[in-house]
Amino acid sequence: MDIAIEHPIKYRRWLPYWAVLGTDIRQTARSWVYRLWVILTVLVALGFLMYRFGITREAGIVQTAALSSMDLFRGIALASLALIVVLTVSSISSERGTLADSVLSRGISRYQYFLAKWHARSLVIIVTFILVSSIMLTAFHFLLADDLTLKGSAAAIVTVSALLMGVVALGVAFGALTNSSVIGITLLWILLYGSGILMTLVPSDIPTPEKALSRLPYVLRGEYNLNSLGEWIFGGVAVAVIAAIVGMIGFSRKDV
Repeated sequence: MDIAIEHPIKYRRWLPYWAVLGTDIRQTARSWVYRLWVILTVLVALGFLMYRFGITREAGIVQTAALSSMDLFRGIALASLALIVVLTVSSISSERGTLADSVLSRGISRYQYFLAKWHARSLVIIVTFILVSSIMLTAFHFLLADDLTLKGSAAAIVTVSALLMGVVALGVAFGALTNSSVIGITLLWILLYGSGILMTLVPSDIPTPEKALSRLPYVLRGEYNLNSLGEWIFGGVAVAVIAAIVGMIGFSRKDV
């Protein structure tokens, strides 16, 4: 007579995290805000590239790829900042109803939920930026006066990606700490644009996002100091980590 042996079900502690992470990546990719951001970014990049290429062909004025890429990086970063804020702040603040059911039923901890949302939005936005900027730099390489280097292009993409990481983490943190998406978006807009104005007044030896963007032509040509570049990258990552810690602690103590 065979005796059935029951195997205990193994509890996977991080399974809810992976479930929320995968679900949020799919939801973000299907959201109208994300698609609008991608469409506008691609259209602006194509329009700017055709404009610079037309100047080179018709007027005979040499347009270097590095300087043109810097102008486009700056324009995309500033123009798309508003949509990135909306995309990140709404990650948690727009799901208060389903979040309460999940947390109260102990389906997922608040820490796991916050981390999953933060990592999902960061992954989608950073990967999208890397893909779009890589295609853009490749087009500039072939259509304009080429002064780009592979190492410099990679360094520029990593630098801007680090700055975007800080913005994404701030957005998710504001969404976790506020009860309304509108309030969170408004407060973060005030913080980002207000701090951008104040940073123009700081001493020149202090690294700021604006100074990092202004140095991109040299970085794209491979003319950069590794320590200085590391400071910009470290600054973006540090802002992301600090914002995530503050947002996660506040979210864990907040009523849902």
